[in-house]
Amino acid sequence: MDGGYPWLGAPRGVAMAGKGMVAAAHPLAAEAGLAVLRAGGNAADAALATAATLVVVEPYMSHLGGDAFVQYHDARRRATVAINASGRAPRAATLDAYRDGIPPRGIRSATVPGIVDGWLTLHERHATWPLDRLFATAIAYAEDGFPVSARLAAYTATARDLLSQTPASAAHFLPAGRPPRPGEVLRQPAVGRTLRAIAAGGREAYYGGALAEALVRASRELRGLLTLDDLASHRSEVLPPLVGGYRGYTITEQPPVSQGFIVLATLHVAERFDLGRYEPLSAQSVHVLTEACKLAFADRLAYAGDPAHVRWPLDALLDEHYAARRAAHIDPERAQVHDAGEPGGGDTTSFCVVDRDGNAASFIQSLFGGFGSGVVLGDTGILLNNRLTGFNTQPGHANCLAPGKRPIHTLNTWMAFRDGALRYLGGTRGAFLQVQTNAQMISHLLDYGMTLQEAMEAPRWGLEAGLALRIESRAPAATLAGLRRRGHDVHLAPAWWDGCTAQLIGVDAQSGAYLGAGDPRAESHVAAW
Repeated sequence: MDGGYPWLGAPRGVAMAGKGMVAAAHPLAAEAGLAVLRAGGNAADAALATAATLVVVEPYMSHLGGDAFVQYHDARRRATVAINASGRAPRAATLDAYRDGIPPRGIRSATVPGIVDGWLTLHERHATWPLDRLFATAIAYAEDGFPVSARLAAYTATARDLLSQTPASAAHFLPAGRPPRPGEVLRQPAVGRTLRAIAAGGREAYYGGALAEALVRASRELRGLLTLDDLASHRSEVLPPLVGGYRGYTITEQPPVSQGFIVLATLHVAERFDLGRYEPLSAQSVHVLTEACKLAFADRLAYAGDPAHVRWPLDALLDEHYAARRAAHIDPERAQVHDAGEPGGGDTTSFCVVDRDGNAASFIQSLFGGFGSGVVLGDTGILLNNRLTGFNTQPGHANCLAPGKRPIHTLNTWMAFRDGALRYLGGTRGAFLQVQTNAQMISHLLDYGMTLQEAMEAPRWGLEAGLALRIESRAPAATLAGLRRRGHDVHLAPAWWDGCTAQLIGVDAQSGAYLGAGDPRAESHVAAW
């Protein structure tokens, strides 16, 4: 179980079970999903129970005013689909309306919420239980309350000024006029009412009718741009996942508007190097993956946009011959600038579910920044995202703001198959760090044969501007020295960097048992039976 790696934390084994498993960023959410599996629900049912509970117990990461992306694998049909539940810019969100720039927070930083339609799309296609039963645990935590974790207390304290800017937000998250303390019970009755309304009325309850009118009315009072037409016209997309290969495995990722293609492009370039001959977490290995990721980000910045609005050469970017040409740009002994992005932390939550029949969901939902826009809309309890900041305002650019357009999303999830059988699924939070963390974990598993827990605890790194590279301080000293010698501008992140916490489930190739890894960087929990 333990490869003897010096960077491992306190001894922690891989969770194992035979009938079902949920790996999530909060124990209460993981247990909510597991309860559904135990009672006979499938992976879609458990995913929806987990997703709704996360909105209540981890509201700074995702909420009813956010977005979601899902990969769902139907074991009987041996088919995998990707659900894009991201929202579009309001129809009034013109460049002229944002001539002074897109604000980082506040009512005008929001896109149309997509998460609820994504939930309902998954429910219609794959779930077996009614929504009221799936939301029951989340509603109970919202109405009866739950003990505030140290993490929620810390995030709320950090966001106190943001949450104080509107009366509804302050009343919702600062009910005593201050951030809640760890262990205090937080009640969110408005969220409970809205979840009940969605369970009873489905899509029309959220995107039309009284709840939609309340959303738009509250937005207008704050001079927001959301309209009833914006809500009524919103629909999720159900698409085939992107497919790539790595070391004999088939890797599936989220298609655009997700930037999940970066994971595949990074791996396609990295496969041109024999990483397995290097030591795990060596300077050579980290350098190659870093340079491969820079190349993929350069293509993302140049080409990526909403496919409904711009055409971009996705097939060419994932072509094997193109990957070989891109790999030739990597100097094994020298860091280079490939017009890399400027990634930073992001506030998102991911989780994975597998059921006794082999069905699986890799799920991610988000507000973008912590607490999103910071705006709770009236008495609905719905906290809006700030995903409009994912656009730029450069006319003619593929990712330029336009009415009804979706920004390129950092959100992505992945699955790995061998000979058609599901072997791994995972996801992570962390904005631009997401694709980097996912590629790193896939490499740890497939290049080095690490256990899930070893791959989870391996020190992580992320690109910054130019030659800057931020890496967890637990990384071996020889690795840090080797990276600096190659010209990387190395900056140390905390030993356990919570900007890139992840979830990971595997399937044993011989026994079919489920294996799960918890991330010590957060409150991650693996629930299994």
